[in-house]
Amino acid sequence: SEVAWNESHHCRLLAGLVPDQIQMCRRNLEVMHSIIRAARQTKSVCQKTFADMRWNCSSIQRAPSFSPDLLKGTRESAFVYALAAAAVTHSIAQACTSGELPLCSCGSVPSEVPGPDFRWGGCGDNLRYGLQLGAAFADSPLKSSKLGTQALKAMNLHNNAVGRQVLSDSLDTKCKCHGVSGSCSVKTCWKGLPKLDEIASDLKSKYLAAIKVTHRLVGPRKQLIPKEMDVRPVKETDLVYLINSPDYCTPNLHLGSLGTQDRQCNKTSVGSDSCNLMCCGRGYNAYTEEVVERCHCKYHWCCYVVCKKCQRKVERYVCK
Repeated sequence: SEVAWNESHHCRLLAGLVPDQIQMCRRNLEVMHSIIRAARQTKSVCQKTFADMRWNCSSIQRAPSFSPDLLKGTRESAFVYALAAAAVTHSIAQACTSGELPLCSCGSVPSEVPGPDFRWGGCGDNLRYGLQLGAAFADSPLKSSKLGTQALKAMNLHNNAVGRQVLSDSLDTKCKCHGVSGSCSVKTCWKGLPKLDEIASDLKSKYLAAIKVTHRLVGPRKQLIPKEMDVRPVKETDLVYLINSPDYCTPNLHLGSLGTQDRQCNKTSVGSDSCNLMCCGRGYNAYTEEVVERCHCKYHWCCYVVCKKCQRKVERYVCK
């Protein structure tokens, strides 16, 4: 992150890049800040999205040295690949808009006719440029690497495409009001992307509904088809996986499971963060923690608020 990215030899400093990515880095040095930002966002957003589940995306911490659960075609690896592919496209598209990149600028004006109460303007996110460079960067390791089976490569390429498709579908009209005293008599609108958290939330739903597949000859070429005969065909917006995941209840380095011992759980929840599910039936320990909060806040004319600090005890629960 401290690298200036103004010399082509800097491309050798990033671990895990394949030759095609190094070439792309040399040709597009100014894009590397966006790619590094995307990697950082992928890590933090993934952990935030899965904070209430047994698998809390901790496997991503050692990237690019992934643990086994992200290397063998699990539904967790499906989510991570899709999110990373979406993140790099998202980061580049928004870097164009903010003027960070010299070779691109605002997205093109939408072809659809504007409504009577608004006009196209502003600076839309350049999704087209983001998709072009993002796909080239994210997919090249899967196309050039000799590592991994054909089935795993096909799965990862499919899930990368799902991440980009979810991002493309999220492009929405955003507006700014103009008019006397903010009356909004005229609106300027453009096409913009939501925060990556929203994309991750959509992908989490697809993770929960992911389809187990096999890589088999269908006609002249191999395709990913559902493992179970009674499952509908795979669509381009479905996440797919090849092998079942560990239950993540107990530590198992061979499977990439860290277990849930000492994880915090919610005693009153009935969801995935409940003490029963999170602790896998092992039970939990309770402890109290003192928290300091703002309280007795008073508004003073004009224009500030003064609060006191209050201490209160909170009961926490951690898995045995």
